Parts: sequence; structure tokens; C-alpha cells
Amino acid sequence: MPNDEIQLRLTTDEANILLEALGALPFVKVYTLIGKIQSQASAQLAAASAATEAPAQAAVEG
Repeated sequence: MPNDEIQLRLTTDEANILLEALGALPFVKVYTLIGKIQSQASAQLAAASAATEAPAQAAVEG
């Protein structure tokens, strides 16, 4: 079961607190987890931004 994945839903503030807490641990233990959190968060925030920009762009073009 060590490779089972779960999904967490956190606010940006909660994710930042989690990253701050991980930063207090030895880097060698947490650097891959920090990278994974940052990568997934960036992708989600970019997708959300693109989704909110698309209707605005359609209104300008329309």
C-alpha cells in the first residue's frame, strides 16, 4: 500500500502552511514531496486562471 495515492483539497493558504511545515523538516526527507505539491498546485492554478480568462476573452471578441 505504500504507493496508494490520495487526493487532498486545500486552500492556497492551507497548502502554504503545509509547505512551511515541511520546510522545517530535513530537506532530504521532504524535497520530492514539496516539488510534487508545488507542481500540482501550479498546474491547477494555471488551469483555473485559463478557465476564468476564456469567458472574458470571448466577451471581448463577441
